[in-house]
Order: sequence, then structure tokens, then C-alpha cells
Amino acid sequence: MSLFKVFEISSSGIAAQSRRLNVTASNLANAESAGSSEAQVYKARQVVFQTVGAGRGAKAGEAMVKVSQVVQDNSPGRRIYDPKHPMSGEDGYVHYPNVNAVEEMVNMLSASRSYQTNVEVMNTTKNLLLKTLQLGN
Repeated sequence: MSLFKVFEISSSGIAAQSRRLNVTASNLANAESAGSSEAQVYKARQVVFQTVGAGRGAKAGEAMVKVSQVVQDNSPGRRIYDPKHPMSGEDGYVHYPNVNAVEEMVNMLSASRSYQTNVEVMNTTKNLLLKTLQLGN
């Protein structure tokens, strides 16, 4: 595999993990938003990845990643009886999103580490290329 191909593959991972971080941040930002009905409340979103070939002449094991879609989780959210809450419905219940903050924090840590790993791969590859150029002098 060409060292230049490593940049292409790692940059696809960085872009995918960046999108994952943005979606996770959006989920966390809306975790405590309230609504008077299930239809009004925020629904958690998740990123779906897809592997794609690494371009012309790609060999086995050379694959890039891309975000194929961002899907909405339609599982029910939390319902809490609080008739004094300004967002309570006619039945006295307040609806909250189906966002699990602990799961989202784990997702954020995982995405952040994957992002960081791809950056390290690119830095190592850059250093290898620089050392190769120095050998020619």
C-alpha cells in the first residue's frame, strides 16, 4: 500500500468520526429538552457507517469509511408526571427525549479516540515520508 493512500484512508475516518461527534453532541445538547407530547420531543440520532473501496487499484484490506446515513431512534422517550411543569400536556405528563446521556458519553469517547487514532496514523505516515526524503540527501 502506498503511504499516500494512508492519508486518503485516514482522512475518511476523520471525516466520519467528526460527523459522529457532531451527532452525539446534538443528542447530548437535547437530552433534557421537554415537550407536551411524544411527537414534539427530540428523537436521538445515530450515525451509520459504510465501508467503501479506497479508489482505483485498491487491494484487499484497503477500504475507506463514510457515513451512509444518520438514523433517528424511534424508541419511546421518558414520561414524567408533573402537572405544574410549563410543558406538561393535558394529562399532566411531560415528555423527554429517548437520549441516554451515559451511552452518548461513551459514544463520544469512542468517536474521539477513533478520531485521535486517525490523526496519529497521518502524523506517523508524514514522519515516515519526511525520513524517506532525508535519506535521499
